[in-house]
Amino acid sequence: MTRFSELLGTDFDGEPTTDIDDVIYGAFDEPGHRDRVPGLVELMNDPAEPEIERFLACVALTTWSEAAGYEAVLRAAADPRNTPWYDFSVDRKFSVDSTFAQLADAVADRDLAEEKGTEGLRMEAARALVRLADSEYFEDKLGELFDNATLLALLDDVKEVVGRGVRSLTAGEKYRFDLPTQLVDLASGVSAVDGPLGVELAMSVLSVSSFPRALTHAVPIVYRAKGSDAARQFGEYLMSVGDEKVQQQVREALSEG
Repeated sequence: MTRFSELLGTDFDGEPTTDIDDVIYGAFDEPGHRDRVPGLVELMNDPAEPEIERFLACVALTTWSEAAGYEAVLRAAADPRNTPWYDFSVDRKFSVDSTFAQLADAVADRDLAEEKGTEGLRMEAARALVRLADSEYFEDKLGELFDNATLLALLDDVKEVVGRGVRSLTAGEKYRFDLPTQLVDLASGVSAVDGPLGVELAMSVLSVSSFPRALTHAVPIVYRAKGSDAARQFGEYLMSVGDEKVQQQVREALSEG
């Protein structure tokens, strides 16, 4: 049996499994997962091991709120294209790396961070990932990913990266994925804790690039910021530029407000 099979291919009852998620998420109810941490750290840092196995070790350690996992995410965020597992997982829609989207999922899970005393490191990792939102692809995760406490702590970082992304769009720089929609997703997440700011950030993006997909992803902001003048005005804007589907969704959102 390989080291990977022992650590992530065996459930906590000692039975072989092909569902690695069962092992990763089963750890929340199994204190014995800590016994696997040293082996996973060694696997993650071993350049002789396959990149996919090193990456999955990192995902497991990060999901389990282990310091070694967060530290690996910080290293990856500092030099994304030179991360050992970069491009091992490629998004089908845009044919770009999607490993940072999976790492963001792992960082967002904070179930064990307080217990293990790693919440500070988790926040550092979340901040480092958010700062990549104008350059690395996060699938469609950024609108729903982080809890409110994390978002509140990252507001300045979100403003900075959205501003940087908008400047890039304004300059006509090429991007490898749907950057406007990803920035709108980030603004949508922010609107859950600061409605007017979410609207402001989304408008800064849409005023430069209002592709249909970005407009669709902007609709949840109307729900989240509902009851405010900013939400109503933003809804009216989306009604004026969106297609029939967007208009219907906005009408529903405004009627619920």
